Amino acid sequence: MVKLRLLFILSVITCFSFLHNELYAQEDDYMYEVGGMVGTSFYMGDANKTKLYKDPGLSIGAVFRYNIDLRWSVKSNFVLGKVSGDTRYSGNNFPFGENTSFSRMFYELGSQIEFNFFNYSDKFAYLDTKRISPYVFTGIGLTLGSGKKTFLDANIPLGIGVKYKVKERLNLGFEFSFRKLFSDSFDVTRKGNEFNLDEPYKIKGSTFKNNDWCSLTMITLTWDFGARVCPCLNTD
Repeated sequence: MVKLRLLFILSVITCFSFLHNELYAQEDDYMYEVGGMVGTSFYMGDANKTKLYKDPGLSIGAVFRYNIDLRWSVKSNFVLGKVSGDTRYSGNNFPFGENTSFSRMFYELGSQIEFNFFNYSDKFAYLDTKRISPYVFTGIGLTLGSGKKTFLDANIPLGIGVKYKVKERLNLGFEFSFRKLFSDSFDVTRKGNEFNLDEPYKIKGSTFKNNDWCSLTMITLTWDFGARVCPCLNTD
């Protein structure tokens, strides 16, 4: 009789332990994401003052994200893209009626901090989590442009996006951003004395005036890894 009771108690403990482990296995959170992105890029500057998606080029890249908690993330990316422009269709009048065009590949390495508007996860229902969440981001990056006249400058990205948990560990995202550059020569690809778009009106630019911008519209696909059991997440 004693043996039967002991066996029963051990069975209950084993069953409880199994259920406990299963429960927390289902509540696993992941610290990191890695994946790729593809989309389009365009430039805004002297050859395109106001038009979105004018002369768009293809952009591709890789992304790595560290999820601090359900609201905050730090993302790093590498992007390869193309931009171009033509002053004949810019709507601007340049000195002496001169015109020029440009086309260049650019490479960007950057990091951003993201804020999700909702607690983003397909688990932790007690925290009112959502499988989909809009987000905003900003950060800092470095842009390198190819051409006979190489371009190298820092940038500040400002963007919005939305991410969706397709299934456990798989995330689909869409984001739009502007990259604020700190010079007026992103659209200058040639050396020499010919007409170019580096301060064509001979008006010296400043940090927030007369400088170029680059824009990215990207679709991302990432995979979660680095499991952590996290019953108490910081969601403030």
